[in-house]
Amino acid sequence: MLGGAGALIALPWLEALAPKVGGRASAAPMPSPLRALFYYLPCGIHMPSWTPASEGPDYALTKILAPLVDANAMVDLKGDVLVLSGLANLPAKPEGPGDHAGGTSAFLTCTHVLKSEVDFVNNISIDQLIANQIGDATPHRSLQFGTASGGTMGNCDSGYSCAYTSNISWADPKTPLPKLSDPQVIFDLLFSGFDPDATAEQLAIRHANRLSVIDYANDQVLDLQKKLGKTDRDKLEQYLTGLRDLEKRVSNEKTEAVCELPAMFSGAYQDHATHVDLMTELMVLSLQCDQTRVISFMLENAGSGRDHAFIGAPGAHHEISHHQDLPENFAKLEIIDTWEVAQFAKLLQKLKDSPDGDGTLLDNTVVYLSSEIADGNAHNHDDLPVLVAGKLGGAITPGRHLKVPDKTPLANLFISIAEAFEVPTPSFGDDSTGPLAGLKV
Repeated sequence: MLGGAGALIALPWLEALAPKVGGRASAAPMPSPLRALFYYLPCGIHMPSWTPASEGPDYALTKILAPLVDANAMVDLKGDVLVLSGLANLPAKPEGPGDHAGGTSAFLTCTHVLKSEVDFVNNISIDQLIANQIGDATPHRSLQFGTASGGTMGNCDSGYSCAYTSNISWADPKTPLPKLSDPQVIFDLLFSGFDPDATAEQLAIRHANRLSVIDYANDQVLDLQKKLGKTDRDKLEQYLTGLRDLEKRVSNEKTEAVCELPAMFSGAYQDHATHVDLMTELMVLSLQCDQTRVISFMLENAGSGRDHAFIGAPGAHHEISHHQDLPENFAKLEIIDTWEVAQFAKLLQKLKDSPDGDGTLLDNTVVYLSSEIADGNAHNHDDLPVLVAGKLGGAITPGRHLKVPDKTPLANLFISIAEAFEVPTPSFGDDSTGPLAGLKV
């Protein structure tokens, strides 16, 4: 950490910071820590344009998965992603209508919940199971991010509490963990708001004068640079340049909402694409600086009504997802789903471009992506769209399309992930049967 007068800057991995043995850098540094990120997409996926036709490492990317390899965006991730077909989260199926709430409440818990607007009961989510094991090693046990706000009271889907539609992280059966959606708040939490000696007056002065957190630690930065080799100096300069740029964009992009929207769809950023970009960079920064090792992220809440006219797919996402087999709705869903995968690819590429010990952040991380349902019209909870990116320190072999037997419990995947973090997990959720076979070859 570098710090001063109301700001602390977490540093990335530098060779000069390696553990010393007998006055010299250790020849066998400690292995890099493992990390987990869970990424939620709303309203399902157009599965015919998602699922690869063949299995194994030689599968062809489908239209929706195409952004995983994009030369123009300098993205090459096919070898870093495992496409999983056949997984089911059957505890998510509700009694009667309410599949969005049922699917979202079970997204990371694999637990069936009952309809209630007030007395909600779920189970611990997989991210929090992992955080209970490793969370004490970082300033934040876990972080919950999203682009939409949301509370816990009221009816948000066919008699289900809003707690079930706007939260995927659960500390215990009665405690959903609210997410942060304002990039400025997150930036301050990671930096200026993290200094225990910072006063409200210091923070107010810095924001009023648009002073960077880096400016407060400038003397320490200069002192540190004198002690670093060229490789570390270049890495530090690149990191600080990116941090300063992000801070400026976080501060400058905040705008007032044009009109008042329902809480589950409202946001402080008129430009949704910019909002997602900022959240992506903040997630990477959180892991890169070891502020946390466990993150969950919701790209909108359950049943999102987001209008994607800005990418050529006008209309409410939820309504379009009820496609009724209409070609025009299929076309819009392909546009929306492809854009969502492109945002995911940005995140993965930034992790891949971040050095971490002898490898990269992506090598030592598992990044799970899925939705609360598969097809938005059928509202089915089997054959879910699932991507698992990263190697998790060698526990996963990506670069393949793996088809498991139909209706294999999603909970089995979470057991395997938990066990990679050395969390003994004989069972998880309502329907697990054991670790998922085939993750490593």
